[in-house]
Amino acid sequence: MFLRTASLILPLLASCSTAGDAAIQLAGSKWAFVSIDGKPAVSSRAILTIDAKRISANVGCNGLGGDLKIKRDRLITGPIIGTMMYCDGVMVQERQVGELLRQTPRYSVNGDKLTLTGTGHSAALTRLR
Repeated sequence: MFLRTASLILPLLASCSTAGDAAIQLAGSKWAFVSIDGKPAVSSRAILTIDAKRISANVGCNGLGGDLKIKRDRLITGPIIGTMMYCDGVMVQERQVGELLRQTPRYSVNGDKLTLTGTGHSAALTRLR
């Protein structure tokens, strides 16, 4: 009876991913922005770096960064600070990413894909190797 029950439960447990697992996947990772608010990233240098207690982003010109706590399905950041140089063509997406990171966005990881979702802003990213 035990073997039969275990054979039914183990596949279910193996397919489960806890928030702690996702947080472990995020710490020490680097991601490339694919889209920001549904539009392609305007720079091929647009990246997000997540460390155990810090988060930083660069959408092609200015740097953004701040403290980070990963709790359940949320990135709790703050304060987010950044440089403020004028950069033609990337300013709108820089502002959108800054606002998204300040909103305690929800995150989900699916393989090498990361999705961030906030109020009115979202981003799709792929893991850099």
